[in-house]
Amino acid sequence: MGRMRVDHVSYAAEHDGLHATAERLGKLIGVKPVCGGIHPRFGTRNVILPLANSRYVEVVEVLDHPASDKAPFGQAVRARSELGGGWLGWVVRVDDITAVEQRLGRASAPGFRRTTTGEEVRWRQLGVKGLIADPQLPFYVEWDQTTRHPSGDGPSEVHLIGLEIAGDPMRVREWCGLPEDYKPSTLEFEFVAPRGTPGLLSVTFENPQGRITV
Repeated sequence: MGRMRVDHVSYAAEHDGLHATAERLGKLIGVKPVCGGIHPRFGTRNVILPLANSRYVEVVEVLDHPASDKAPFGQAVRARSELGGGWLGWVVRVDDITAVEQRLGRASAPGFRRTTTGEEVRWRQLGVKGLIADPQLPFYVEWDQTTRHPSGDGPSEVHLIGLEIAGDPMRVREWCGLPEDYKPSTLEFEFVAPRGTPGLLSVTFENPQGRITV
């Protein structure tokens, strides 16, 4: 199995829209939001909150565009925003997504967005339908080798340190192809029994002033 690590967490825009949500979240954790761009294939657009250690928060909103009704990612964002917004899910970065395709028996989909400076960000992703069906599960991303990682969009002293997930750690390990006794070394994972829908409940960050859980 290739290297696998938590890459980013996604937050669906609240009722007052993408930029107001991103500003609020940025102030909370101590990060300056950076305009991301439009995902033409998914009918969404995002704002990046860069974090330390090659991670970031993506704040995302759905566009009034036919792609958002067809693409699973657009559907997932729309559904979460219609419930008032909030944490949408977490994303695992892999070096070789073909290994994940073979293990899960699914094909990855290409994604790209053009930044406000005209730069193209390209990747492949897999597992958004899994996230829709069972929101405790992460989806996978493999960044194109020519692409600058979004965590490089700005300096950041804020670290992602923990995820609280309503769900079953065994189910997540199985989806990730990890052994039953696997323990992540760089992040704290807390699983709680789901009351209602499973999914990402909260994320804990650490900045020079201390810890913040959102």
